[in-house]
Amino acid sequence: MNGSYDNAPIGVYDSGLGGLTVWREIRRALPGESLVYLGDGKNCPYGSRPREEVRRLADDAVGRLVAEGCKLVVVACNTATAAAIDFLREKYAAIPIVGMEPAVKPACLATRTGVVGVLATERSLDGELFRRTAAKYGDGIEVLTLPGRGFVELVEADREQTPEAEACVRAALEPMLARGADQIVLGCTHYPFLRPVMERVVAGSGVAIIDPSPAVARRVVQLLDRDGLRAAPDHRPDYAFLSFAGAAYRKRLEEKAFESMS
Repeated sequence: MNGSYDNAPIGVYDSGLGGLTVWREIRRALPGESLVYLGDGKNCPYGSRPREEVRRLADDAVGRLVAEGCKLVVVACNTATAAAIDFLREKYAAIPIVGMEPAVKPACLATRTGVVGVLATERSLDGELFRRTAAKYGDGIEVLTLPGRGFVELVEADREQTPEAEACVRAALEPMLARGADQIVLGCTHYPFLRPVMERVVAGSGVAIIDPSPAVARRVVQLLDRDGLRAAPDHRPDYAFLSFAGAAYRKRLEEKAFESMS
């Protein structure tokens, strides 16, 4: 640290509710920091939208967080990261921007069977970042990929603990388990909300479920310390929530954020 302080908020952005899984980890790691969460909501889900459209939506959202005075922005959306992170870092070069890294590296290093499963959106799986990471760390590893069909919609509708959710999760995981996957990577920030269901499905199999959100929070800590951007020790944190989908959705974001901390 360089001894300076900055009480401006950290911005966190996602297509909807999913990035709250990252918001939660950042709040745990940095309890003295103010946070502004922007959940688009209006255009969710992003997973099958054209790349240029996702880039435009991400630009609108990050621009809003910059206008709110955020000192650092986390693009807590794998799809937006895949489509737009380089563009965003160039356009908003004055502030650090953190994206979602596919957690393929730790999965490939930890696998005992040589088979890793990756659940993500179509756009994320088609992204250069995922392909580059899989090629770098997946040598000699079978990397199975599958879109989590219906996962985002279930979370957005607060239906994570329903028979429908369990059926969707089983349909995605069981083929991977049958092929010997012992590491399952969650490649969308909505998916950790379904983790309790996933853990029931894999119970007793020794399969690890990997959520990259804690690693993203650690990266935020590193950047704040590197750039002297930590809030002052006596700062009282504030938590704000924004959405392009109106007041009712904004209220849902706030409620789900604090529900996730209980």
